[in-house]
Amino acid sequence: MTESHDRPPGTSDATVAAVGKLSEAYEYVIRARGHLYSLHQLMGRADLLFGDAADALREAGHPELADRVAEEIVGRNVVDGRWTFQVVEEFDDLYFDAATEVERAVRDALVGGRRHVFESETKDARSTAGAPGHERRPPAAHDPRVDTGG
Repeated sequence: MTESHDRPPGTSDATVAAVGKLSEAYEYVIRARGHLYSLHQLMGRADLLFGDAADALREAGHPELADRVAEEIVGRNVVDGRWTFQVVEEFDDLYFDAATEVERAVRDALVGGRRHVFESETKDARSTAGAPGHERRPPAAHDPRVDTGG
């Protein structure tokens, strides 16, 4: 079943624009969360590589430098008292979950839970009716969410 992006009857332009702005803000939060997960994975990999480097320095005959890398860098907190998994979890619990709940509650209350109503109307306004590649919605045969029996 294809999701409706049509404006619910009686919904004002100002309401559609306000919900669109809220959704845009939420999309930035999603992107920020992705960057935090990238930081988490990058720092985890860096920590493993620092450990490998310490081992390689030791094997190459540089035990003092190996010890320095192992003791000062390997396993070090990235922020005060935290590894990145703790930063990600705190962000999710404190901010992301709240933003997700508020964004959904506003959409549910004002546009019947529909996503991207503002963007859908922008697409309709910017598309050339009847022109190839400007179709309003994908045909059901090409919509992967529709079972065509094939």
